[in-house]
Amino acid sequence: MKVLSVNAGSSSLKFSAYEMPEEKLLISGYFERIGMDKSFYTIKVNGEKLKKEVDLPNHEVAFKYLVEELMDQKIVENLDEIKAIGHRSVQGGSISSSVEVSDEVIKTIEDNAPLAPLHNPASIVGIKSAMKVVPNAHHVVIFDTSFHTTIPLENYLYPVPREWYTKYRVRRYGFHGTSYRYITSIMQEKLHKENVNLIICHIGNGASICAVKDGKSINTSMGFTPVSGLMMSTRCGEIDPSIVTYMIENGMSAKEVSNALNKESGLIAIGGYSDSRDIEEGIKNGNEDCILAQKMLVRRIVNYITNYYVELQECDGIVFTAGLGENAKAMREQVLEQLGIMGIKIDKEANNQIASYLDKNEGVITTSDSKVSAYVIPTNEEVMMARDAYSFVK
Repeated sequence: MKVLSVNAGSSSLKFSAYEMPEEKLLISGYFERIGMDKSFYTIKVNGEKLKKEVDLPNHEVAFKYLVEELMDQKIVENLDEIKAIGHRSVQGGSISSSVEVSDEVIKTIEDNAPLAPLHNPASIVGIKSAMKVVPNAHHVVIFDTSFHTTIPLENYLYPVPREWYTKYRVRRYGFHGTSYRYITSIMQEKLHKENVNLIICHIGNGASICAVKDGKSINTSMGFTPVSGLMMSTRCGEIDPSIVTYMIENGMSAKEVSNALNKESGLIAIGGYSDSRDIEEGIKNGNEDCILAQKMLVRRIVNYITNYYVELQECDGIVFTAGLGENAKAMREQVLEQLGIMGIKIDKEANNQIASYLDKNEGVITTSDSKVSAYVIPTNEEVMMARDAYSFVK
């Protein structure tokens, strides 16, 4: 049967279509500049990439073009062949699993919108648009936060006035949960072990690290919002909170500070580039700012790994995934070299042979006598969403 995975942004719509339960990718695409001028979409099908410039006044029109492409490309003959659609939503609060869309679920997403103002409203628009265009499909919501609802109280509660939690819901939520769930399932298969203990490094433009004990999340670097934790492409990660009030007292508005911490910090602030490939090129050319940015990123990754190693007590593997995790060979090497004190030994040759643009895109990058094995595994959030959506049809 045909199942869609959909990720709606405020002005974008990303989708993939799968044949289930085989999990065969049939087509994928990305609609951009929805509600803006010069809107367009691209699709990948049968190894070919196509771009089409069209007027996209809203998400409903984008969905209509999506369905039209599915028919034109002979993916489906009619709408009833689309049995389920999995929708990504960032903030689900206390919801611990994927759920089928209902009025109550929509209200929950709306209630949590203040905690994810850039993401939750967009997901509601995407869900409602899809339901208009494909009304007979099962519509299922997959939350980034759901995997982290197993984090214990001592890890998710902040040491701030208790009313901030009880009244304003201030706590650690964690994100990238769908990616962590996918990687955990892959490692359970690889290790033939259900109760795996892992440290998963999801290092992309947005980056976080998760400690998984007995197959469940017990801690993660992102917190109340995705700006916390690791230094990222344009996000600051952990800083002294007094810096925020200090900058406001010095004339910046709260909105200006938030914008700076989300869009003008991290790699771009230190190295001058938000793209890690540019940082790596700068390092090759001796750019001191790029060298410093890489050192800072590596140091923060190492700090989280060592902290979670102690917290887990027993670790079955360290996993690198997402854009940088899957491709930044030098970064992986520097991280593992600093973990040598833990008995971790990198296999440099194996590490250099693994990247998404090479023939080999996954594998072990430590030696056989390393105390803990390190892996590179490509993440696949879209197929995880398709699995969840398919489960409701079954």
